[in-house]
Amino acid sequence: MQLVGRPATELAHAVRTGEVTAVDVVRAHLDHLAEVEHRLEAFVSVRRRSALEDAEAVDARDDRDSLPLAGVPVAIKDVMDVAGEPTRFGSAATSTTPASEDDPVVTRLREAGAIIIGKTRCPELSLWGTSDDQAGTTVSPWDPTRTAGGSSGGSGAAVSAGVVPIALATDGLGSVRVPAAACGAFGIKPGADLAPVMLHGEHHWFGMSRIGPIATTVADGALALDVIAGTTHLRDLIQAPAPLRVAVSYRPPAPGVVVSSAWREAATEAGRLLNHLGHDVARDDPPYDPSSVQATIARWTQGAVRDVELLDLDRDELQSRTRSHLNRGEQLARVRPVDADDADAWRTRLAPFFREHDVLITPAFARPQLAASAWRDKTWVANVAANMSAYPFFGAWNLADLPAAVVPLWEDSGRPLAVQIVAQRGQEDLVLSVAALLESTVPWTRHAPGWNVPEAT
Repeated sequence: MQLVGRPATELAHAVRTGEVTAVDVVRAHLDHLAEVEHRLEAFVSVRRRSALEDAEAVDARDDRDSLPLAGVPVAIKDVMDVAGEPTRFGSAATSTTPASEDDPVVTRLREAGAIIIGKTRCPELSLWGTSDDQAGTTVSPWDPTRTAGGSSGGSGAAVSAGVVPIALATDGLGSVRVPAAACGAFGIKPGADLAPVMLHGEHHWFGMSRIGPIATTVADGALALDVIAGTTHLRDLIQAPAPLRVAVSYRPPAPGVVVSSAWREAATEAGRLLNHLGHDVARDDPPYDPSSVQATIARWTQGAVRDVELLDLDRDELQSRTRSHLNRGEQLARVRPVDADDADAWRTRLAPFFREHDVLITPAFARPQLAASAWRDKTWVANVAANMSAYPFFGAWNLADLPAAVVPLWEDSGRPLAVQIVAQRGQEDLVLSVAALLESTVPWTRHAPGWNVPEAT
């Protein structure tokens, strides 16, 4: 049985029924990782020995036939604790001491039978839409001249290249959705209270950051989200009720951002597909205004200041762009400190829009993802300008704390084009069902070509 390239749902079923062992599955994926990692640069640590031991333990479990992720290899972004591994947050300034216990979401994955094979690369403190450090630059498997995105680029690249069927990521300004779109995968950021938030509980980035999965299928993403959220209903992928009221918008939240024709057409085509399937589709823009953009930037910069304080980091050991970011955060805190009412006001402004529309579709990007280079050595201004011009469509939904996902539609010049799906609070199931509808209507290539991943049939 071909193991690398199969969805997590199929691998788990094969392990549960005894068709293959968890050890077989994990060894095959670890061998594939060893073949491609020198080109991919997605991992900061690989747990080969520990992962195989964990797989043996899953094979020996009495409840193996009930484990939803039995034997499934999973990668974890290096901002979540995995016992026995250091958590470096993409920074040389952080501690090298191994974590003494697992993050709660890692515990839930293990309880479900998943095998943690390694930790994936991210930029310093997860601040940027590229994933590079002194040891490597994670590339998009679709186009190695381009970044895998960020801040969860290692997770996106690992999934796209077939190293794992599922990887965990975090999303404070699009860090699940950027790499998923850049790597031609599915990714979802849950909304309020569905999944545990990372690092400092509800206060991380003042509530904007959420943990979410990246996967090659919507079903795998839904299953992973169910597991980390401690729920069981999302994996059922309910059929979207027709007709849904769908808004299509390619107006970016911030003024002055130019959206390329290819990305505008992706959103338009998603609307056409949904209209053809019986849904009511209209062009309409959310009520973006400068205050919500300012509130998002305040949380991004001042949240980083809080992270550095809580992690007790030496600023002299941080990258120059990060130090500049902290300076901006401290300056903003003096004149415009984060105010919880800002997020409430943004949700209030959105309420009439989502009374008229069940779902919003936007382009994932405004233009192709950034070049794969040493962004860590560029200035703060260069990083901010590049990120805001390429990835403008995500932060508004972190501020509102709404569920949002990206799905690939097709390729343009050898790179995937994706769209974003947004719905109201508590409607992750609706986001997933619309994503699954697009997936079944226009099936995407689940893995990037050129990485020796057979497509499972």
